[in-house]
Amino acid sequence: MEFSLDLIKKQAKAAITELLNYGQVGLEYAGTSSHNIPPLKKGDIVVIGCSTSRVMGYHMGTHSTEDIARAIMEEVLPAVKERGLYLACQCCEHLNRAVVVERECMEKYGFEQVCVKPRLHAGGAWSVRATEVFDDPVVVEDIKGMARAGMDIGGVLIGMHLHAVAVPVHAENNVMGNTMVIMARIRPKLIGGARAEY
Repeated sequence: MEFSLDLIKKQAKAAITELLNYGQVGLEYAGTSSHNIPPLKKGDIVVIGCSTSRVMGYHMGTHSTEDIARAIMEEVLPAVKERGLYLACQCCEHLNRAVVVERECMEKYGFEQVCVKPRLHAGGAWSVRATEVFDDPVVVEDIKGMARAGMDIGGVLIGMHLHAVAVPVHAENNVMGNTMVIMARIRPKLIGGARAEY
């Protein structure tokens, strides 16, 4: 598939808009209405993992591309910040899927900082870009399953960072470049059985 950076930016903007608005537009999932998904509130975490290699149509980890990371970040970060949310950018598996966050986020949630600097082939272009544009970036070992929304660009497996219960967003905007985008939002657990009301 041929694509341009402008197309990637358009796809990124559409995907993040759909993710952040999910639950407010009457979408359905797994037979339960999306009204069980609470709106994101100031200070919530949105985690994104991204394989720029997969966006380009290559095998993961083989063609990390700074231009792709830059294009996606230009659309995603302003949308997240505008709502007062924190963006968490997952590193690749060479850094055990550690996460780049703002220091303020780390301190608010009590995450543990680790001593590593993401590079193009150890962390990936996405996490490198986060260290370049965040106000006060730090790398933390994990975010303790505290993300309230997530986007997986290229099958990088962000599930470990999502708070239970993760609900798939069956998105219209589910492609970026040459790869699939999988998104999820969080809802409270449904408990109590047949007598309970939700």
